[in-house]
Amino acid sequence: MSRGRRRTVRALIVLGSVLAFLSVFAIWIERQALNTDDWVATSGKLLENQTIRTAVSNYLVDQLYENVNVHKELEKILPGEAKELAGPAAGGLRQIAGSGAEKVLESTTAHELWEDSNRAMHEQLLAVLENKKEAVSTEEGNVTLNLGSLLTNLASQIGIGESLAEKLPPDAGQIQILKSDQLKTAQNIAVAVKGLALLLSILTFAAFGGAIYLSRDGRWVTVLLSGVGLIAAGFAAIVFRHVAGGIVVGQLVTNDSVKPAGEAVWSIGTSLMTSIATTVIVVGVLFLAAGWLASPTGGARGVRRFLAPVLRLHPAFVYTALAIVVCIYFLSAPTQGLRSFLTTLIIAGMAAFGIHELRKQTEEEFPEATYDEVFGGTRDKVVGAVRDANIPERVGEQAAKLRLPEVRRRSPDGGAEAPTATMPVSAEDARLQRLEKLGELREKGILTDEEFAAEKTRLLDGDSQG
Repeated sequence: MSRGRRRTVRALIVLGSVLAFLSVFAIWIERQALNTDDWVATSGKLLENQTIRTAVSNYLVDQLYENVNVHKELEKILPGEAKELAGPAAGGLRQIAGSGAEKVLESTTAHELWEDSNRAMHEQLLAVLENKKEAVSTEEGNVTLNLGSLLTNLASQIGIGESLAEKLPPDAGQIQILKSDQLKTAQNIAVAVKGLALLLSILTFAAFGGAIYLSRDGRWVTVLLSGVGLIAAGFAAIVFRHVAGGIVVGQLVTNDSVKPAGEAVWSIGTSLMTSIATTVIVVGVLFLAAGWLASPTGGARGVRRFLAPVLRLHPAFVYTALAIVVCIYFLSAPTQGLRSFLTTLIIAGMAAFGIHELRKQTEEEFPEATYDEVFGGTRDKVVGAVRDANIPERVGEQAAKLRLPEVRRRSPDGGAEAPTATMPVSAEDARLQRLEKLGELREKGILTDEEFAAEKTRLLDGDSQG
């Protein structure tokens, strides 16, 4: 490549890595802030956390005592002189409410009320962000998380539910999420982020795809570097999440007693960001694997030789398998919006292009590759190893068959043979017999040419020494 082309390729790789880093945050905001189901699922995880549950229970107890004069309510309930105990009873009741509120929040009923409140709040938030007139005119642009149902449930659990619930004002237990003067800014941010997540995802792969296209002969190196860029972007997003968490919590939470709960909220609320960054890292690893597979290394060449018959003889099966994998991934993805569909489609297109280039490369390197050629060498090695392991035993058996024959003679009256003492056979005759037997074994395929030559040399050497 020319110097200008090399610089362009490097610039595109760096640009793609930066865009991948920004895409993590854009996708996280889109799914976490603009998807009700994702937010409700996250809110459920928040209430399951011990630290957050403690903070919520303390808030509910504070709301209970701030909005209702529990002392006076107890005076109405207690008979006669017992009314004097209303003050100490109210204080004791607060201690009971504080210690029992967490257990109340652990119940299934409280969990459902919590998720319902968060769902209603998020739907209201989306209505405001999408500038629906009824939401703006009814709520004047304010978005609140209404925990009144949880507050009433808590009052019921401590024994004065019905009378106390009637005294609770309508705004008790409401947490303001978005103020009316923040409406326009929130709407602009929502519109920008919603479009930005899709745009950044497309531009990321467009940058990497352009770099790979311009590389031509050195594409495997560019694919490797693209994988490194994606992995670096994913890890950078994870590190940034931890650093930003300390800054955000420190700025928004000024009460030290509530700061642990704020840190827990950030950790759980941004867990989806870690999941998205992990997906980017996995895609980067796939890029690394693809780049290595196209490299001139010995291991990669061996894998290409192994795959050559399949790529050359059955390309339809290969592309069908790719389509099945893509469909399974898309159907199992947590969201199936336009961004998810287009991103999956782009990755599938790049994978198909990579398979096409790999087929061309294997056809140039192994134009006549067949299954017998690829698997035959492995089969011969296995058979040879088994045969070599049996050579000493087999040679010993054949050598036992080459023992000198026993000499017999007939009796003088022409009767049956009678064994006599074995007559010695000359060394030359014995050697010839052994050589003839070795030749027969070689012709029958029991001994290979190498084994025959080794046994012949050993036999001749032994005779010469004798």
